[in-house]
Amino acid sequence: MFGKFKKIFIKRSGQAMTEVVLLFPMFLVITFITVKIFALLVLIQKMEIGSYYAARRWQLESHLNAGYMAQDEGLRKNIEEAVKGYLGFDDDNVHKFLNLRSFELGINRTQVWNVVTLTVTTNKAGVAMLCKYPKQVVCAAPYGPECLTGYDYICTGGRKLEVIKYVPNRDRPIKFVLPGLQ
Repeated sequence: MFGKFKKIFIKRSGQAMTEVVLLFPMFLVITFITVKIFALLVLIQKMEIGSYYAARRWQLESHLNAGYMAQDEGLRKNIEEAVKGYLGFDDDNVHKFLNLRSFELGINRTQVWNVVTLTVTTNKAGVAMLCKYPKQVVCAAPYGPECLTGYDYICTGGRKLEVIKYVPNRDRPIKFVLPGLQ
């Protein structure tokens, strides 16, 4: 019985050495670059969700009365900690994968709107192999200013990403009542 299997494996030719030696490392490089781009997309989506959470919570729990506005600073810090943890600043693996550097939550009160600004600064992407050539050579025609921005993100340093949400200025949501049903 084992003789049949032995004959099958002996007659079978092996994988070409060129494919294994040259193409597999290229596949790994392309995979690594794709993962880094995916990390940036994940960060942007997490920022959108985190800013929505911060804005909605600020709308529902902050105060309009000037006498209670001092308590809102504690609320702001609590929201900041929750969003910071959601983005991955508390987890070293996520922190490294998303290239996170700093975080800031700003809330600006106006008469009509509360402006909630979520700002995240990233480190450079860390794909040194793509940074061997100068920016002008890599981003020559037909590529435009987007190429220069991408090159700056990957090679020279991180970017400052910002999400702004406008929240109506009221203590609690007003219940909608159809006219004439009272």
